Amino acid sequence: MKRILMLLAAAFVLGAAPPERVDLIIRGGTIYTGADAPFVGDVAISGDRIRAVGRHLPYRAARVIDARGMIVAPGFIDPHTHVGGQLQSGDAQTRLIPAFLMQGVTTAFIGNDGGGDPDLDSVLGSARRRPVGINYAAYVGFGAVREAVIGQADRAPTPAELARMRQLVATAMCHGAFGLSTGLFYAPQSFATIEEVIALSREAASRGGNYDSHLRDESSYSIGLVAAVDEAIRIGREARLPVHISHIKALGVDVQGQAPVIIAHVEAARRAGQDVTADQYPWSASGTSMVASLVPRWAQDGGRPALLRRFDDPALAARLHADMAENMRRRGGPDSLLITEGQYRGRRLSEAARALGVEPIAAAIAIIRVGDPSVVSFNQREDDIAAFMARSWVMTGSDASEGHPRVFGSFARKYAEYVRRLHVLTLRQFIERSSALAADTFHLDGRGHLRAGAFADVVVFDPRTYAARATYEEPTLLAAGVRTVLVNGVPAVLNGALTGAAAGRSIAHVAPAGSCP
Repeated sequence: MKRILMLLAAAFVLGAAPPERVDLIIRGGTIYTGADAPFVGDVAISGDRIRAVGRHLPYRAARVIDARGMIVAPGFIDPHTHVGGQLQSGDAQTRLIPAFLMQGVTTAFIGNDGGGDPDLDSVLGSARRRPVGINYAAYVGFGAVREAVIGQADRAPTPAELARMRQLVATAMCHGAFGLSTGLFYAPQSFATIEEVIALSREAASRGGNYDSHLRDESSYSIGLVAAVDEAIRIGREARLPVHISHIKALGVDVQGQAPVIIAHVEAARRAGQDVTADQYPWSASGTSMVASLVPRWAQDGGRPALLRRFDDPALAARLHADMAENMRRRGGPDSLLITEGQYRGRRLSEAARALGVEPIAAAIAIIRVGDPSVVSFNQREDDIAAFMARSWVMTGSDASEGHPRVFGSFARKYAEYVRRLHVLTLRQFIERSSALAADTFHLDGRGHLRAGAFADVVVFDPRTYAARATYEEPTLLAAGVRTVLVNGVPAVLNGALTGAAAGRSIAHVAPAGSCP
C-alpha cells in the first residue's frame, strides 16, 4: 500500500495521469514465464487475460497478492488424465477437480487411452451447462469409436464399418477434438491392425490433429516395448501427424533398464524430422485394472460375458491359468499388485489369495468374477524413470485414475522428489515441462506462458513446502504448498484454500479452413 501511495504522489507532483488500474496484481514473486530465465517481479491481470509481466509494474489493482518468497508460474497442463466423468459430474464440488487445483494444474486433456465419448460437441459443451474448475481439451478415442461400430469382437472392420469409423473421427475433429487417442494395449483396441489405426489417424491428420498413444505394449505382453514405440512412430510417419506417447515407461521385469533404447528410437525419429513427444508420471507404480494386468487378450474377445464363460470352460482352464501366471510374472508377482477398490481394497493380490485360501491366479479369477477392480502395479525402476524424465521432449502428466496417488500428487511429487531431492531436473525445467511444453506441443494458444495477452492461468507455490501428501496407502490426500491458483483470471485457490470458483472452460481445437463441411 505504501508503494502504491508513493506512485500516486509522484504522478500528482509530475502532473502525470495516475497509474492504470487492473483487476489483480501478483507482486514480488520469482516469476518463471515458461520461456525465460526467472526474475523477481509482478504479474498484472485484467479480466481473463494477463495485462503485463515485468519488474515493478506501475499498476493499481483491486486485489494485490503478495508473492514474496513464492514461485509464480504458468498454470500447469496435464496432457493425460481420466477425469472426464468428474468434469461432467452432477456434483459441483467434484467438477472443480480439487486434486488438480491444489497442485496448480489449470488445464487437462481427457479422452486418452482411446476412451471417452466420440460426441465431442456434447463433451465440450458440457462446461457451458455445468461449470468446471479447470480448463479441458479432449481427444476422440479410437476404442470408443471402434466399439460403437463393431463392438468388442476380435475381427477387422468391413469396408463399410471402416468408413463409418473414419466419419466418426472426422466429425469429432470438426467439433473440437485435438486428435485421435489410442489404447492399443487394451481390448478391443488391441484387436486392431496398424493399418486400421493409420486409416483413422489420417482423418485426424487432415484436420490438424495429433496421435496420442497408450502403446500396444509397454512390456513384453505382445510385440514388446521397442516394437510398440516403433509402431507409434510409424503411425505418425505414414498418417503424417505428430506422435505423442502416453505415460512413457519400461513396465515389468522383462523390459526394465530399456529406457536408453527407447530414448534412442524416439530421438532418431526426431532427428529425421518427425514430431514425437511423450508424457510421464513420476511414480514407480502404474495403475490399471486387474483384467488388463493379468487376463490375456484372447480371453477378452467379446467382452466381459465371453470372458466369464471362458472362466467356466474346463478345456481352457490350463491355458488361461498359464497365461495369467505369465502376465503376473511380468509385473513382478502377486506382491506387486495392490488392489485399490472392492472387497480387497488396500491388499496385495498375495494377501487376497491368503484370505481366500487359494493360490494367486485362482484368487484373481474369483475377484474378477465379481468385478474388475483397479490395481496399482509396482513395475518400474527409478533409473528408467529418471532417464525418461531428463529428456527435453518429455512433459509432466498424471494419467489420473482413481485409487492411485498420481491423481492427487503427480506434479507436486515431481517437484519435491525429482527437483529438490534427486536433482534430476532444475526448477525451470520442471515448470516449463509442466506448462509451456504441453501448450506449445498441442497448440493451446494463450496457455502455458506468462506473457501479455495470454489467459491468466497462474500458480503461486511455496518452493519450501510444495509436495505431494498422497501415498499408495492414502491416495486422496491433497498436495501441500500451493498458495494461489488463477483460472482464466479468477482465483480458484487463495491462501492455500479452494475458493469454490468454477472458472474453467472447454478448449476446442480449430480445424484448418476447408477441412470440415
